[in-house]
Amino acid sequence: MSRPTLSRERVLDGALAVADAGGIAALTIRSIADHLGVKPMALYHYVANKDEILDGLVDLVFGEIDLPASDGQWRSEIAKRAHSARVVLGRHRWAIGLLESRTTPGPATLTHHDANIATLRAGGFSIAQTAHAYALLDSYVYGFALQEASLPFEGPDGAAEVAEPMMALMGTGAYPHLVELATEHALQPGYDFGDEFGFGLELILDGLERLRTRG
Repeated sequence: MSRPTLSRERVLDGALAVADAGGIAALTIRSIADHLGVKPMALYHYVANKDEILDGLVDLVFGEIDLPASDGQWRSEIAKRAHSARVVLGRHRWAIGLLESRTTPGPATLTHHDANIATLRAGGFSIAQTAHAYALLDSYVYGFALQEASLPFEGPDGAAEVAEPMMALMGTGAYPHLVELATEHALQPGYDFGDEFGFGLELILDGLERLRTRG
């Protein structure tokens, strides 16, 4: 039986699969090797250590996010990137707290950040405004992705699936505003918490447009 052919790309793809399945806690040299069907020592021909693997994974995740185009309309391009980032982080929930933690960024990571800065600068934001806008957008995208990943439900009508025991806790009459919000909004047919992302993003973009035009 022939041995599996390895490469750095294949090692990182294997690491991505392990992380997606079990989170960062499941990611070890041995677990990656087991996934690839090789001996752990074989991986060291392609990656020096786990830190290099984490750097590579961050670069893979950034590489999946749609880049904004600096020659487009800044608002639509930045919105496109934000929506794409949320989708990608939904696929790789373990990456939410990791993306900004690495000190050896790869080419996809650097390209991603440069494209965002270029789009804001081309849209008329000053350097200081660009820094403010980028920090605000990332804190919103990452924060929403983290909250979404932590919910005990997902998708349209997902809240209704876990609502019964929660509503029982609120049935004493002591929490009327929670009950009102739940029954008249969150538990209505078709409600999807994910729709709140677009609402919040538009408010942020409105604020950034006012900042930009104020100059």
